[in-house]
Amino acid sequence: MLFKITAYLLAPFYLGALLWRGRGVHGNWGGLGQRLGFGAPLPSPVWLHAASAGEVQAAAILVSALRERDPQLPLLVTATTAAGLARARTLFESQSVAVRYLPLDLPGAVRRFLRRVQPRLTILLETEIWPNLIEACGAARVPVVFASARLSARSARRYQRLGAALRRLLATVAAVAAQTQADAQRFAALGVPAVRVLVTGNLKADFGVPAAVAAAGVQLRARLGPQRAVWVAGSTHEHEEHLLLAAHRALRQVHPAALLVLVPRQPRRFAAVAEWLQREQVVFARRSRDEVVSADTQVLLVDVLGQLLDCYAAADLTFVGGSMVAIGGHNLLEPAALARAIITGPHHANAREILEALRAAQAVRVVSDGAQLTRAVAELFADPHARQRLGAHALAVVEESRGAGARVMNLLEPLLAGAAGAPTAGAAALRPGRS
Repeated sequence: MLFKITAYLLAPFYLGALLWRGRGVHGNWGGLGQRLGFGAPLPSPVWLHAASAGEVQAAAILVSALRERDPQLPLLVTATTAAGLARARTLFESQSVAVRYLPLDLPGAVRRFLRRVQPRLTILLETEIWPNLIEACGAARVPVVFASARLSARSARRYQRLGAALRRLLATVAAVAAQTQADAQRFAALGVPAVRVLVTGNLKADFGVPAAVAAAGVQLRARLGPQRAVWVAGSTHEHEEHLLLAAHRALRQVHPAALLVLVPRQPRRFAAVAEWLQREQVVFARRSRDEVVSADTQVLLVDVLGQLLDCYAAADLTFVGGSMVAIGGHNLLEPAALARAIITGPHHANAREILEALRAAQAVRVVSDGAQLTRAVAELFADPHARQRLGAHALAVVEESRGAGARVMNLLEPLLAGAAGAPTAGAAALRPGRS
């Protein structure tokens, strides 16, 4: 009851924020029906939820493994953000995987969703705990698994305030495949029976660069200029972009043709970033308009979804954002898997173990302010061998970390075998009432 009341109290604020953020972002408003639980019926799929683009990339590892296990198995991937949905469509719709938005964590929306989808197994990737969704899955006898699960100390403290109500809810979870031992301990402390918690590693480390991404990177680099210095700043936030532009201006004093490929994290900021670049009198091209990148172009603004990997593949040097601000950092493993030299900031609470592994292997440059960022960019463009070393060491860290997918599939196997066949056992319990 606590979770239902809380969800309904917060729903107007969440919907308001969703509609506000959806201004000018294709697909955000159009998916409102799906967020309320509506959508076409599906044939009892295994359901994987991945909040945004990074988690969708992790979901791809499991989608591939599930397809290999049973090519006929119906699959559904949901996402929370427009970027996640766009990435899921790019990756999965050609594989006959259904893709849609996650319903809001409201009892009515979740019930409508489960009636239409009737999943045989629910796999929640990484960080999100949705109380009403988990409770409804329990009522419908749908096993819930957290895969590649991570839980920061800060989030754990916040969840602990929910007390016994959350403990009772998490006691129903079928399994937790945690990224690290610390994550496993936090889930157990919140109420998941310790016997159901296993450390399996980070699914993102199993990411292999698709041939299409490598080819797209080659084509993009040919358009940008093979001989010029090109660096890509991915998943950036507002304060970071100011630091990046200052570093780029300093770089162009030595490399006048240098190009910064700027990929903001949030689609709702694309227009604001373009306006800021204009105010700064930067010569820039917008990817969304397919504008030509000439020798005079200083910045390419990638104001479209789903192209960050292609950009990393075209780069000499990469910067991973969300790290110079207290966001917690974004995906370091993608440029590492492409053997690209990486610069990042000090804030990586979301993947501290990955950052430490890269640092131990001398596979990343960590900077704490604009001056250090400017110096690191200049030094790495002055030393191609250092860039190659960083990239090679980063790839080695990824290769040594692989195997999470196989470990998660071993954990899922009894649940997949038990769920094989017909719709969920508790589907009938969801039918009464309004749609």
